[in-house]
Formats: sequence, C-alpha cells, structure tokens
Amino acid sequence: MIEIVGDLWHYHREGAWCCITTNGYVKRDGRLVMGRGCAQEAAQRFPDLQHQLGDLVARKGNHVFPLAQYTLLSFPVKHTWDQRADLDLIRRSAEELMALLADPFSPVDPPVILPRPGCGNGGLLWRDVAPILEGILDQRVQVLCRPFEALA
Repeated sequence: MIEIVGDLWHYHREGAWCCITTNGYVKRDGRLVMGRGCAQEAAQRFPDLQHQLGDLVARKGNHVFPLAQYTLLSFPVKHTWDQRADLDLIRRSAEELMALLADPFSPVDPPVILPRPGCGNGGLLWRDVAPILEGILDQRVQVLCRPFEALA
C-alpha cells in the first residue's frame, strides 16, 4: 500500500480506478444509500450508480464490485448507512479487492485509488485502520488522504 495526498476525482479523470466507500443499505426503491463523502460525490457524478449498486448489493450482498463503465469499485465499510464503520468489514473488503486484482479476468487495471476507508463519516481513526490495510494491500493500491486530512 502506498499513501498519497490529493483529490479522488483528479485521479479518476486521469484514468485510475477509484474506490468509493459504501454501505449495504438498499432503499425500497432499489437505490443504495450514498448520502455522504465520496459515495455522495460519485452518485452526483453518475446518476444511475445508486440503482446499479443497489441491485448488486440486493442480489449478491455487501461486497467489493467493479463498475467498469465508471472505472469505480465499491468498497464496503459499513453494514448500514447510520452505523460506524466496521474494521472487520474493512478487512474483508481489502481482501476482496486484492482477490479482484489477482484475477486475470478482472477489468481492474492498477493502480487503484482508495480513500482512507471508514475514516470520514465512518468515525474511525486512520491510526486504527492503517495497520489492518498494511497487512493486506500491496503497492497496486494507493490510499488517498485529502489535503486537509494530512494536516490532522
């Protein structure tokens, strides 16, 4: 894992695959709740994304999903939108991401940009999340810190 500072959408515009931290709560209308942080930013940029992710989560569960048409990956950090992020779920998501990168048929082309998972609306501290990711992620994954977070 490599730590970088910057803006997620800058890397996305440059062609990088970017993770959006998500939860597993699907509304009655079939949309995944994407109301804060980079998930909300992604939902605003790609209006059909909430329905596509909602369908995947409803059918397959709260997992890492590549969304090739957007060069995005879901990265679950919460079970529902109103809970704190779950370190075990973050660990599982990191393992799923690495399995996806190891799959020769995967559409994902590294590097993958991952905002600090669970450290925004999820309520976790980076010092608690980083040791989990360090044991799983390799140099193909760049963990993004926004400039204002680097000062904290």
